[in-house]
Order: sequence, then C-alpha cells, then structure tokens
Amino acid sequence: MNNAKSDHASSQQRAVVVMFDGLGLDYYSQSPLPTLKSWAKTGLFAEVQAVLPTVTNANNASICCGAWPSVHGVIGNSYLDERTGEEEYLEESALLCAPTLFDRAAREGVRSALLTSKKKTTSLLGQGAEILLAAEAPNGDWEKILGPAPQIYSREINYWLLRAAIHILRTRPDIGCLYVHTTDYAMHEWAPDEPESQEHVATLDGLLREAAETAPDAAFLVSADHGLNYKTRCWDLEKACASRGLPIRIAISAERDKYLRHHRGFGGMAWVYTLKSEDMAAVKSLLLSLDGVESVLTRAEASEKFHLMPERIGELVVVGDRDTVFGHLETDMENLPSRYRSHGSRHELGVPLILHNAKDAPGHAYFRNNLDLARWLYPLADSGVGKVKIHDEVPV
Repeated sequence: MNNAKSDHASSQQRAVVVMFDGLGLDYYSQSPLPTLKSWAKTGLFAEVQAVLPTVTNANNASICCGAWPSVHGVIGNSYLDERTGEEEYLEESALLCAPTLFDRAAREGVRSALLTSKKKTTSLLGQGAEILLAAEAPNGDWEKILGPAPQIYSREINYWLLRAAIHILRTRPDIGCLYVHTTDYAMHEWAPDEPESQEHVATLDGLLREAAETAPDAAFLVSADHGLNYKTRCWDLEKACASRGLPIRIAISAERDKYLRHHRGFGGMAWVYTLKSEDMAAVKSLLLSLDGVESVLTRAEASEKFHLMPERIGELVVVGDRDTVFGHLETDMENLPSRYRSHGSRHELGVPLILHNAKDAPGHAYFRNNLDLARWLYPLADSGVGKVKIHDEVPV
C-alpha cells in the first residue's frame, strides 16, 4: 500500500461516497440506524429511485459515473458479446464508456480510493483510483493492518471493509475522494426485521459514525443500488420457449454474476435474443403468457424507457413481477424456496439517499435518482457529467 503523502492539500472538501449494497427503504425504515438517521435530519435525506435493472453493476456504475447506463454502458451483471456469441460477465473497465468519479477527481488534482467487498468492482470501476482494495482478495499489507479478511459470503467482510476505510481516513488525509462499496449477502439471507440483518446494519451504522469522527472535515454521501424481495418462481426463458415450440437464441439474466450463493444468478429482468427477426411478435406474446412476466419491451422501447444502451441489451427485454425472476435451470420453471430473496425488477427501485456535512451539495430537488449521489462532485463541462440539472426518473 502506497503511504506517500501529497505535496499539497486540495482545496476540495474530502468526500466519502458509500454505496450500501442492498439497503432498500425497508431496511432503512425498520432499523434504528442512529448515525444515518441523525445525518438525514441534520443534512439531506431523499427517497430516490435506483436504475433498472436493479442489479449491482448497473447501479454501482451509475453512481460512480453519475450517469445512466445509456451513457456508461454497464447495463447489468451479464451481457451477450455479439463478437463471440457468448454470454459474458460485464466486469472489465474496457466496457465502461464514461469517466468514473476517480477520473473526474484526478482532473482536479484530487487523489482517490476505491474500497469494495467484491473484487469485480475494482476491475470494472477502478480506473483513475490511486488505491484499490477488494476485501475479497486483499494484499498482505492490508491483512497486516486489519487482520485476515473474512470470506465474501459473510456480514463480517463489510465490517472489515469499513475499518479499512477508517484507516485510510486516519492515515491518508491526501486521499480526497473515498468510494466504499459493500456486499448485499446479508440482505439476500435475511429480511430487515431478522436479528442477523439488524446486527449487520447496526454495525455498519456504528462504523460510519466512527468514520465521521475520524474525518470530521469530510462530506459523507450514502445511497444504495437496490432493495430486495422474496421471490417465489424462476423461469428459464430459453427452456420455456423451446418447450412451447418457439425456440430462441439465448436468454440472459441481468443479475447473473460470479456470486451465485447470493442469488443463483436469478434476477427480475432478462435479455432475450430471437433466432429469427420474424419471430419477434410471437416470442413476445409467448413470454407475456408466462405467469409472473409483468412486461416485455422491444430493444428500442426498453432503451428509451429505462435509459439503457441499446447495443448491449436483448432484442426483447423481459421484466418480472414482484415474485418472479429469470435464470438458467434444469427445467423451464422452478418454485423457489420460501427464504429465497433477490432483485432486478422495478419492485426493488426505492432506496434512501443521505448527505452529511456536504458543504457544496445541490438542494433537495436535485436528488431524484441514486446516480445523483456524487454526480455533482468534480463536474466535467465537456461531457455533461456532473452538470446540475434534475434528471428524469425511471418510469414505473
């Protein structure tokens, strides 16, 4: 870890951006959270909308870039690589089409750090950051300071991550922008009112208080990528279409990533590609006949309505209702276990947004989507990113 100090201090206020993975409005309202709720009273609080699909990559990139997926290109956790015809994880910075918060900070001479529980975040969003730390795979220097990092499928990995953030705030005052991304494993496992969930959010809330006490000069900007709901059914859309006499080229869950213990790759939105363009209307009709399919949009409709990059989504975009997800199965449909929780649909859009000690932040009306959280920091006049205007929210 580089411990070199800056030759000069930036005139910018230090900013700590916290992407609290999975902190839907129900987790916020059903937990005491003395730190966050105190900040909400004395600073700024807004109930805002996440980005569709309500999966981590799309929302994390939107918050980090201050832009819609139509601009930055990260439309989910997985996509179809048209060059190879293969379903791929969307995890590489080469696929990012907009400057990150760290790029923007660097243009103003501000040093930055990205701390995340999941290592995929560093490969996707780490461009421009001076310090990169994935708690899932930390180097030995960090473990000498904080002890061994807990495993990725745990609550404790988030506590370790926040302690790393506090260490940077204490020892690296030259780091002017710190971005922290937790993991939502606990939210997949436990509903807001369960003891394990209450312990998880309470511990993180206490660590945020410690972080603010460590850096009383800093602004803290907190929001989330999505909420979660219990789901009762999963469709394998490829098998469902094939068994009904209308095979398709491929169906991809927008939620599919490498962390299958979280959600088995099942999510509430899917990209569908047909075998023949003339099948489009028939495939759409078939998909709409499946229990739990809320809507089916064409590529043009979905890209306009949800602010998605058309080149990276399906010819058809399938959206599930509150109870339904999509993914790869052994059969065409599976009734899910009673404790299965996931996200991806419009039913997980609502998240809190909180600003504490943010001296130069815009007013309340500016914050309508989670991507507005840090969009106003280090604006780039030549790209439009960061310009102060009110966004259109995602239609529901």
